[in-house]
Amino acid sequence: MTTTKRTNRKTKGKPRKAAKRKVKHVSIFDKILRAMPVTEAQVQKGLTWGLVGVFVLGAFSVAHYSGINERIKTELASMVGNAGFEVKRVEVSGVNRIDELKVYEIALAQKDRSMMLVDIDQVRADLIANGWIKEARISRRLPDTLIVEISEREPVAVWQRNGKLSLIDKTGFPLEDISREEIPDLPVLVGKKANARVPQLTRLLDVAPALKPMVTGASWIGNRRWDLEFDSGETLALPEGEETAAAALLNFARMDGVNRLLGRGVVHFDLRDAERAYLRMPKKPSAEKPES
Repeated sequence: MTTTKRTNRKTKGKPRKAAKRKVKHVSIFDKILRAMPVTEAQVQKGLTWGLVGVFVLGAFSVAHYSGINERIKTELASMVGNAGFEVKRVEVSGVNRIDELKVYEIALAQKDRSMMLVDIDQVRADLIANGWIKEARISRRLPDTLIVEISEREPVAVWQRNGKLSLIDKTGFPLEDISREEIPDLPVLVGKKANARVPQLTRLLDVAPALKPMVTGASWIGNRRWDLEFDSGETLALPEGEETAAAALLNFARMDGVNRLLGRGVVHFDLRDAERAYLRMPKKPSAEKPES
């Protein structure tokens, strides 16, 4: 009988190799995503919508350059016009001096009457091309009305040069040519580029408010200075320079207030010399020779 001896020694096996730990590499993009206060799903959603936007923009650009947009716009405007949204009425306000029919003609001169295709900016530009119109506001009122609000220029004087007469506003802007028979009760400014000096002349006359209503005309002399004409027939020659002329006019107004210089038969006052004033009286009629 064979006896088997038991031993406490363990059976030696092949030693196990230690398992290698896999190192996960994190990209810079992942680090940026983790640092952002948004989830990865939100970022993916944003990228998706961004791609959709790029596609739509590209499609729109293709349609625009191929003329599809304009055709769609024209067809849509035609449908709108056929539905009754077409310019049929024009309401005009603020017109006093210009022909109101002219405003209607300009407002209705659009090639397409559809409310959608009316070029508001072009209508405004065409209206302002009229010298009398200072500003124009155009708006639509559905279904079929254009609202035109006009701001007119105010004539303040008549400008005379080279035998030509024109109404001008306070800035010197020419409004309309007129004939001698059409001259209104406004001061007449004489001289080349005298209209450009209207603001300066206004400041000058404001120095002597008592004399201002009596001034019926002014001549711009040698592109340097003013001669003023009064309703009583006198002419006042002022010196060069805006400040010097204002001081001379103020002094003349004071003397007229004390001594009543105007309306006393003097033809011409000359204040160009700062030291003294010169007067010119009317010529005396020559005595008739007695018959021999």
